Amino acid sequence: MVLDTLKHYPVLLKEIISIISPQHGGTFIDCTFGQGGYTKKILNSKNTKVIALDRDPESKKIADQIQEKFRERFIFKNLKFSELNNLKLKKEDIRGVVFDLGYSLTQIKDQKKGLSFNSFGSLNMKLGLNKFSADDVVNKLDKEDLERIFKYFGEEIESRKIAKKIVEERKINRINTQSLVNIIDTTKKRKNYKVHNATKVFQSLRIFVNNEISELIYGLINATKVLKKGGVLAVVTFHSLEDKIVKYFFKELSEEKSISRYQPKTEQRPILFLLKNKKPITPTVKELKENISSRSAKLRFVIKKDNFYDFETDILKRFQFLLDIEDLGKKLWKNP
Repeated sequence: MVLDTLKHYPVLLKEIISIISPQHGGTFIDCTFGQGGYTKKILNSKNTKVIALDRDPESKKIADQIQEKFRERFIFKNLKFSELNNLKLKKEDIRGVVFDLGYSLTQIKDQKKGLSFNSFGSLNMKLGLNKFSADDVVNKLDKEDLERIFKYFGEEIESRKIAKKIVEERKINRINTQSLVNIIDTTKKRKNYKVHNATKVFQSLRIFVNNEISELIYGLINATKVLKKGGVLAVVTFHSLEDKIVKYFFKELSEEKSISRYQPKTEQRPILFLLKNKKPITPTVKELKENISSRSAKLRFVIKKDNFYDFETDILKRFQFLLDIEDLGKKLWKNP
């Protein structure tokens, strides 16, 4: 099979469609519209409606094309998915909310976005609706802040050395994509020939610039609120940090918590989700052959057991240390 290397392939598409069952109708929210892969497949089923969100304004070009064909059944919003609860959805029968937390090939190939270590020129990494860029992060934050970002958002074991070298080098020249890659290459002692040396640092910068930790957490919370009874919340992750957050949220709300035997039974927290698969769904061998970019994808999903809006979760408390790191970005937009 000869593949179009410039085409974006929606990851785990068959599995997603099988889980959310659009053939039964209802409204679905595609929280990461991108190139519209999930949306198009859902709209192929009659009696469906899709509300698509994407923070990247470039996505509107694809959305306009779909709008021409499905005027009555498709709505696009240039909006962060953490804000989906701001949509007027009370009258909507929300049967599924889908997140694909990866980047589209179009975004990765866009030199202006600078998401890849193969990009040229200044660092950017903004996906839309941002307050600062990766250029600001690397050239303005102090050594300790950079170290925390690389260590916890990228799980980079040599974060301290890399941060120190960046601060030294930027005294001479402003750091851009190529110089950052060179700093990482010359600083790291341990070489992994299967993974580019800059992968983890660039991952951490993308997460930090786009507030991906708080976006994901609030996205999960608000998706749970708007779903109707029996609705499906499905999330595709691509690295361990994302998967850890999703796994914790799903597990926390799908099992009974142990409580003191002296507490009344009425104080037991209700089980909000039905978790059918404890282990994530991963791409088939066939999909991996067609789309190598799907190799790290993991799909987790839950089913909402009852109609409710407000609920309790300790996910913010559990990942507060990551949110604290994310808050370092306030130094850049409050005191530019």
